[in-house]
Amino acid sequence: MKPQPNHRQQEILTALHKAGGSARIHTIAQTLDVSEETVRRNIKHLTTIGAVEKLHGGARIVGNAEETSFQQRLSENPEAKIRIAHKVAEMIPNGSSLFLDIGSTTAYIADALRDHQNLLVVTNSIAVAYKLATRNNNRVFMAGGELRSHDGGAFGMDAMNFADNFQTDFAVLSAAGINAANGFMLFDLEEAKFSRLIMSKSATRIIAADARKFNRVAPVTIGNPDLVDYLVCDALPPKDITQACESWTTEITLAN
Repeated sequence: MKPQPNHRQQEILTALHKAGGSARIHTIAQTLDVSEETVRRNIKHLTTIGAVEKLHGGARIVGNAEETSFQQRLSENPEAKIRIAHKVAEMIPNGSSLFLDIGSTTAYIADALRDHQNLLVVTNSIAVAYKLATRNNNRVFMAGGELRSHDGGAFGMDAMNFADNFQTDFAVLSAAGINAANGFMLFDLEEAKFSRLIMSKSATRIIAADARKFNRVAPVTIGNPDLVDYLVCDALPPKDITQACESWTTEITLAN
């Protein structure tokens, strides 16, 4: 398993994302209130793990390591995400309790669950809460804290402490990348921390991801892939990921 970014390196990746994918060393240092030497040292590490590449006086995120905005992700490959969403919805009985995370595929899953009844839903996504609250005798619990402007998600200690109060039947999560070496990956450290928590608090863990995520690079692991019970996807993964899922005892479920 390749080395993962530490907290400072994740801050630099976040700053690069917010700057549109690239920025000068001086700008990153000012944004994070650290020295330029600190930025250079950490960018050197990010370069060695393939997350960024150096530019003259700056750095940019490597092509497939850059995540687009939430609205853009919602519009990408919608047919596959809708099929995946309906398959996940079939796996969740009425009256279930579940965590739903902030991912774009999860937003489609919330749509597919709108005819379910008596759900208890815990989420940090304003989109998910809006779709499922005040419907069919559902109970929806929204994690607190400041909502992020780019995806409407609540993160941080308040959200984590809130989610820690629950023990659910299911956790339904998204992934930005899936590969045999590192398992299930995300771009954002705070999202990964939340995903790790809700996996630990759920009886059945489901990752929902379309085929574009196979062998995609992302810098942060969600957690031990052995914890994932089901990978719901729209196409069979490549052989190395299929074999890895077997070793993780993760069942691959295809959405028709």
